[in-house]
This record gives sequence, C-alpha cells and structure tokens, in this order.
Amino acid sequence: MGHSGAEKPFACLTCGERFLKKEHLMVHMRTHTGRKTYECQLCRKSFTQKFHLKTHYRTHTGERPFECLFCGKKFIYRSGFNNHLRIHTGETPFECLLCGKSFNDKSDFNKHIRIHTGEKPFHCTICNKSFSRSSHLTRHMRAHTGEKPFKCLSCGKRLHDKRTLNRHNRIHTGEKPFKCPSCGKSFSDKRVLNQHLKIHTGEKPFHCTICGKSFNRKSISIIHMRTHTGEKPFKCFSCGKCFIDKRGLNQHIRTHTGEKPFCCMICGKAFTHTNNLTGHLRTHTGEKPFECQSCGKSFTDKSTLNKHVRIHTGVKPFSCTICGKSFAQSKLAEYFFFWLNETNKLHCIRRVSSLLTLYFSL
Repeated sequence: MGHSGAEKPFACLTCGERFLKKEHLMVHMRTHTGRKTYECQLCRKSFTQKFHLKTHYRTHTGERPFECLFCGKKFIYRSGFNNHLRIHTGETPFECLLCGKSFNDKSDFNKHIRIHTGEKPFHCTICNKSFSRSSHLTRHMRAHTGEKPFKCLSCGKRLHDKRTLNRHNRIHTGEKPFKCPSCGKSFSDKRVLNQHLKIHTGEKPFHCTICGKSFNRKSISIIHMRTHTGEKPFKCFSCGKCFIDKRGLNQHIRTHTGEKPFCCMICGKAFTHTNNLTGHLRTHTGEKPFECQSCGKSFTDKSTLNKHVRIHTGVKPFSCTICGKSFAQSKLAEYFFFWLNETNKLHCIRRVSSLLTLYFSL
C-alpha cells in the first residue's frame, strides 16, 4: 500500500515531491542544488548519494557482483544487469506512444523520446551548443579542452571517445564487421556502410539549393556548397593555404611534414595519400578498372583516363594566362607559361607538336 501525503510529511519546496523521512528529502534536494558531498578518494569524482559512491568504487576494484546465468557476463551495476537480461528474454517493456518503437532499456527509451520532442537538455557552458544526450555533450567538451583519454595500444594515437577508438582499432586488425546485403562488400564503420547502401538505392536526399545537384551524404553536400560560396574554413598553419574540407588540409599538411603513412605491402613504397597507394597497387596487380568508352583503352586511375578522353573530345580546359592558348593538360599550360616568362617571348607556339617536344625534352 502506498503512503498518503499526510504520511509523507517532508515536502520538497522546489518540485513538491514528498518523502517519508527527512534524510530522504535531503538526498533528493541535491538533485536540485547539484551538491555532491561524496567524493571518490581514487579519482576525485563526486556523487550526491553515498550508495552511488559505493557502486562507483567497483570501477576501480573491478568487482562485478551481478552475473548473467545465461551467458556468464558480469556487471558492476544491477541496472546494467537487468537491461542485459532482456537481451536474452526479448522483453522490451518501454514503448514509445508516438511511434510504437519498444526498448529494453529505460535510458535508451528516454533518449529516443527526445527525437520526437526535439529536447536538448545538455548545454555546453563554453559555446552554448545543446545536445539531446549527456554523452554527446561529454564528447563535445573535449573539442574545447583538447582531452583525448582513449589511447590506441597498437600505435599510441589518442582519441576523443571510445567509439572512435574502436573504429580506429579496425585499421590495425583489418576487421570489417559491417557487410552490404546487396553486394557483399564489407566495411569497418557502420556509417560508411549506410552511406554505401545509398549507391544501391540511388537515394540522394541532400540537394544543392544553388545548382540543384544531389548527394547521398550531408557532409558531401556541405563541402559542395563551399564551391559556390568560396568558403575555405580549413587553414594550414604552416603556409596559410586554405581548403574546403579537412581531408584536403590533412593531405596538404603532409607536404610540410613529409609524412607518408600509406605503405605498399608488396614493395614498401610509401605515399602521402591513400588514393595514390590504391593506384600504385594496380601496377603490381595489373588491374586497369577505368576504360575509355570511345576506344576501349584501359587505365589504372581515373585522372589518367580523364586526360586520355580529351584526345577524343578535343576539350582543352587549361589556358595560358599570358596569351590565352589552351591545353588538354594542366602541366602543359604550366610549362608554357614558364617557357614564355623564361625566354621573355610573348608569342604563341604555332604547333602543339613543337610544344610537346620542348616539354618532354626537359
């Protein structure tokens, strides 16, 4: 039988909740004041209740008193143990009344509800950005503090969160647990799989409002918009050069550091870019996946194919800035500009064959 209001004489003045004992009210008040009087002597983390401190100590001692009788897995907290049992029983007692989706964990249910309400109760005290989950706020705060508490045991690299560490570890193990049901291709990251699936469905939900071009990934859509706005938010601190995306900046930085992290397992040759390594590997395998639709000639990389196609189309997209002469290859235009400056001759070379002879005799 529940207790009536008269039987719970101690009321919270903030929210009105009533308690049977005064000490219960005092513990409850800490949820409003944020006061945490119980401190862990090992890591200095604080808690509002002594019971929470006691269970926290198990993270240091390794004690896991709650054991699953089905699979033998052990847990520090009873709540985690109870949630785990539902995996075996299939029980999902927490149902969303808005969409009908069910959950075996109340915290997962609460997180899901915020998708419908749009509530973001966790706020960054530095930039005021809001989040629907406390874990997202914790990860975000590390962007301000620079903290990287998760260390890779294979290469020593430090990362912001455990999920990123798990993805990183697959670089070393080669594990690709996420498989495409359509073509069988495997991936080390679930997000990459989800992006890949759109290749099969043809789905391109992200549209450019300027030129109408569509994309299967939001991140690519954002980068594409910068080609219209001219925005280049990623700046090299060594030379000041700016880039439209972080990947371009990271690749550029290696021209300063000399770092070549992508190594050929066959001959040991190293490269600054992963796509250069991919193209190089084809010199060993003989693979030429890029075929000219006009003459059937095949190439190891797409850029070489594009250069070749211009032989058929006659397109010359690279122009000399001095005389306006056009070329099919950027290197030829660059050389022609250099040649004019060096010889101080501001007249055009009449025959392309003459230019090619000069270019390849260097």
